[in-house]
Amino acid sequence: MEYSTDKPDDSAVLRKTAAFLAEYASLLSGCGATCIRIEKNTKRMAAAFGMNSDTFIMPAHVSVSVWDTDRTNDITAMRKTASCGISFNLNAMLSRLSWEVADNGLNLEAAVERFERIKMTRPTGKREVLLLASCANAAFCRLFGGDWFAMMTVFASTMAGYRLKQIMLEDGCDIRLTFLCASFFSASVSAGGHIFNIGSTQELAIATSVLYLIPGVPYINSVSDMIYRHYLCAYSRFLDAAVLTACLSAGLCAGMLILGLRWF
Repeated sequence: MEYSTDKPDDSAVLRKTAAFLAEYASLLSGCGATCIRIEKNTKRMAAAFGMNSDTFIMPAHVSVSVWDTDRTNDITAMRKTASCGISFNLNAMLSRLSWEVADNGLNLEAAVERFERIKMTRPTGKREVLLLASCANAAFCRLFGGDWFAMMTVFASTMAGYRLKQIMLEDGCDIRLTFLCASFFSASVSAGGHIFNIGSTQELAIATSVLYLIPGVPYINSVSDMIYRHYLCAYSRFLDAAVLTACLSAGLCAGMLILGLRWF
């Protein structure tokens, strides 16, 4: 177990601490954490380092200010929010790091070393995510009353649309265009059962074929940020989620329109 021996009145230590906490907050924000979690985690680690801190969170940037206990020195570091995508695994590991610093007395160097290892964590395999997302969407179809033919249709349409989403994001396509195309592709595939009159609940297959695209985490985070009075981030996250929802809705409607399906 390592304990902090740095003097908080050392300006070099303040700069290093501010830079580390800003990088930490940037990655935590990028992987889908709420503003209140970011504030609590950074403040917890700063207190463990013997410093005070304040975190200013914007939709695209994060600023962290640290100062010593007698308020004679202060440093502010700003970082752009990391573009790493939502990751519950990364979120959990970063939160665990803050508790290790607070409970086990890790010094700054040890915390930075562990943080760098966390940044190198590989995401869940694409094939596993593709398969699990398809199974989950098929389960949603069953939950809403779909029969086995509808479930198989949703499984196939989700796998096709999600794979298209992975390919487009890997190629650097705009996420809004990606959502529209993936939704259109999934809706078109799921409409096959309805066109050929296979099964009795194919309308549920069409309706649930795009559920994997619903941006649930941004919606939930926007509510949390609003409760804790981070109104700017709450508004930004809600608008981002609403735009993505509009894109997937447009893709779904376009697929139904082109295939000549009746909406009502």
